[in-house]
Parts: sequence; structure tokens; C-alpha cells
Amino acid sequence: MNILEGRITLSGNEKIAIIASRFNHIITDRLVEGAKDSFLRHGGNEDFLDLILVPGAYEIPFVLDRLLAGNKYDGICTLGAIIRGSTPHFDYVSAEATKGIANTTLKYQTPVIFGVLTTETIEQAIERAGSKVGNKGFEAMSGLIELINLYKKF
Repeated sequence: MNILEGRITLSGNEKIAIIASRFNHIITDRLVEGAKDSFLRHGGNEDFLDLILVPGAYEIPFVLDRLLAGNKYDGICTLGAIIRGSTPHFDYVSAEATKGIANTTLKYQTPVIFGVLTTETIEQAIERAGSKVGNKGFEAMSGLIELINLYKKF
């Protein structure tokens, strides 16, 4: 049986973008730090890492579409934090951000990783941004690196 899988290493010349939501920046700033740490630890060159900040998670798909259409990046890591409140706003934003990222990703031949947290509480978001259960930004970037290497095999 032939098994195809990607490695979690970069050659140093891969161009990667992070699209991060500024909303809930106390969380997303930690996710971005984790993603950058993963990028550098796995051999990335900081000159080839771009950070694009958008107002909120809802806006991520619009910028993602523009970046993918430009064909400038080997991969894109999307990061954000949507935390449930007392109104249905959470449901609308999380559904549209998720669908928008998925639909946009399917249009292009470029690896994209979904690193948008959707949590019930601020405490859960803090845990996922590095306090208890690891940093989901680090994990998202590691997954993106693996996916980039897997795409190279096709």
C-alpha cells in the first residue's frame, strides 16, 4: 500500500499568509504568536510570512478569496475567535465564517487551514490560545505546513 502524507517541515522559501481577526484580539494575538512560532520552528523564513488583519471572523473569507486569487502564497492559515454571547450573533458569524472559508478554499488549488475558534465561553477560548490545551494557532500552522507538503506530492 502506498501512503501519501506531508511532512511538518519547511524548506525556508515557502510564502505563507496568516489572516487573523482583530475581534477578540486578546485571544487571536496568542493564536498568531503560536502560528508564527510553528512557522519558524519548522524551518520557515520570517521574510516569507505575512500577517493580514481583518476586523472580524466574518471578513476572513473575503480577504482569503482575494489572496488566493492572487496566487502569491503556498498556503494560508486563517485564525479567529468567535465566542458565544447572549444573542444569536455567534451562530450567524460562526456559520458564515466557516462556510465562507470552506467555499473559498474549494475554488483554488492552494492549501488553507481553518484555525477559527468557536467557543461557548471566554475561558474555553483562553485555554485554546495556550493556557491549558495547547495553542490552536500553533496547531493550525503545523497542519498547514503538513498540507503544503502533501499538495506537493499530487
